Amino acid sequence: MKDVEDVELYGARIIDMALQIDENLIIADLHLGYENALISEGILIPKFQYKKIIKRLEEIFQKANSYHKIKRLIINGDLKHEFGRKSRQEYKETSELINFLRHYTGEIVLIRGNHDNFIKGMAESLNVKFCENFAVKNFFILHGDKIPKGFDDLAENKTVVIAHRHPCVGLRTSERTEKMKCFLKGKFGDKNLIVIPAFNFITEGTDVLQGNLLSQFLNTESIENSDVFGVENFETFHFGTVRDLLNLNV
Repeated sequence: MKDVEDVELYGARIIDMALQIDENLIIADLHLGYENALISEGILIPKFQYKKIIKRLEEIFQKANSYHKIKRLIINGDLKHEFGRKSRQEYKETSELINFLRHYTGEIVLIRGNHDNFIKGMAESLNVKFCENFAVKNFFILHGDKIPKGFDDLAENKTVVIAHRHPCVGLRTSERTEKMKCFLKGKFGDKNLIVIPAFNFITEGTDVLQGNLLSQFLNTESIENSDVFGVENFETFHFGTVRDLLNLNV
């Protein structure tokens, strides 16, 4: 493990759980309303996430702006949690979040995630651009739950940025496992690939060492060859590749 500063992945900069591409900032998988969904299932949990998201975003914008003034925020899918219609908590928190973000950036883009049903009208009413994917400079950004029609042409000569799988890395001791959210830097075919972590504080995510990260964009070989960059409280740690970590645990 190596503690590193000012980490760039194919020219994009890690800022805690966000990815900065010049004047663009990318976050994903906020899953607003998740607490209500858990409560409805009988799991008692305090409603703390929204306030924590706001506080962390304030800190991220402050640091990101020291590199390059942020003019556009891109939410790469799953702004809300429920698959069905919006809950009152989702509607309230989404509206408040968008109004908060207006103080920090001129444009907000929401890329459709697999949880973002029934949100297009709300996005339009809040003057948020709603789309299936979005290109910035030499980066092609999409949620990552499916490969879109015409993908090869859309992503030609671009680095692909996905979310969806909520990557984290399990750090094992003799007694317990601590999970740390992480970025993955790897390949999808002949294209560069970046996988960004979930911007929520209820769950850590899916451990890249447990073999559950497979998707249309990630197979076993591509995962094992990916570099792992753990993030926690604005510190970034390079752990080498997934294969390196798996070999350490043998």
